[in-house]
Amino acid sequence: MKAAILERLLALRAATRACALETILATGAQTLFVADDAALPAHIAAALAADRSALAADGRVFVHVFSPPLRLIVVGAVHIAQPLVAMASLAAFAVTLVDPRRAFAEGDHRFAVTVSTDWPDEALEALAPDARTAVVTLTHDPKLDDPALVVALRSRAFYIGALGSRRTHAARLARLADLGFGETDFARIHGPVGLDIGALSPSEIAVSILAQIIAARRAEPPA
Repeated sequence: MKAAILERLLALRAATRACALETILATGAQTLFVADDAALPAHIAAALAADRSALAADGRVFVHVFSPPLRLIVVGAVHIAQPLVAMASLAAFAVTLVDPRRAFAEGDHRFAVTVSTDWPDEALEALAPDARTAVVTLTHDPKLDDPALVVALRSRAFYIGALGSRRTHAARLARLADLGFGETDFARIHGPVGLDIGALSPSEIAVSILAQIIAARRAEPPA
């Protein structure tokens, strides 16, 4: 590997940016691609989407994928957040919990998570959700959930979910419509959040949410 490619690769990994190193096996020639490049060759995009290094081009090229952890941003340090964060961490997500209510966010949640007590819109702006990020709002409070959803909808987040009944979700969409969002945006929001598995307890609901996030990720076309 040439020094310039190695230096760029190390810099991208330090910045937690997904990238892929293509090696032409016959010649040893190498090219480094970044996941958020405007245009990617199909075999590079496919490998990045699968998070898996693989042979491509009929075995003539090897694509080595370097992917940072998928991210999960949870808005609301409520009962469902604890099992959701714990399970997401076990599934290798890098999790950030956002809740400006310090009594909630700084409580003894007993799980490893980055905590932000900024207002949700400010926190999400700073976190800059990308195509490897899922966002879930859990507070039931429009003052907290809606600003987070606005930032998420304007981002490339691969999954957006919002807790609440169908009636609550309908009211939420009406408020977002007043802010200029439309049907294409609404289709990105999983609400009520989670797969319909009859979940009742906080842990069961967390299972349904994480399962839906993973399903959405694996169903995504190459970013």
